[in-house]
Amino acid sequence: MHTFTGLDSLTAAQGQHLGYGGWHEITQEQVQQFADATGDHQWIHLDTERAAKGPFGGTVAHGYLTLSLLPMLGREIYDFRGFSMGVNYGLNKVRFPSAVRVGSRVRAGAELKSVTPVALGVQAVFAYTVEIEGEDKPGCVAEAVVLLVPGKDTT
Repeated sequence: MHTFTGLDSLTAAQGQHLGYGGWHEITQEQVQQFADATGDHQWIHLDTERAAKGPFGGTVAHGYLTLSLLPMLGREIYDFRGFSMGVNYGLNKVRFPSAVRVGSRVRAGAELKSVTPVALGVQAVFAYTVEIEGEDKPGCVAEAVVLLVPGKDTT
């Protein structure tokens, strides 16, 4: 676990790979809940019988479900101290190179690409790779931008 204790430690880590989190199984229940929350009920995600005969050999997680796991997966890699607030600012690039099959396990690796001063504090860009255990291609690669405001840690 990499702990950033303020702006200096964040800036010093630019360009560094921060490590990997643990493996997490993708369950059909997660996929169902995501489908219900988003209204995306495509058969490749939910119809286990039809999906077994489909191109992926079973049901797969939504790409956006995999993307939405980044906050959870990232918390296993790094932590912020010495900031009063951190919020998602957006995404620069997102790709889903490989389908994440239900029952597979994923983990994230993260690199701190850049730290840029802004009016409220800094924007930090983290490059994530969501690996699928036993697969050559990742399930997701994304650059996430986080706005961090220095100050007393309120977490």
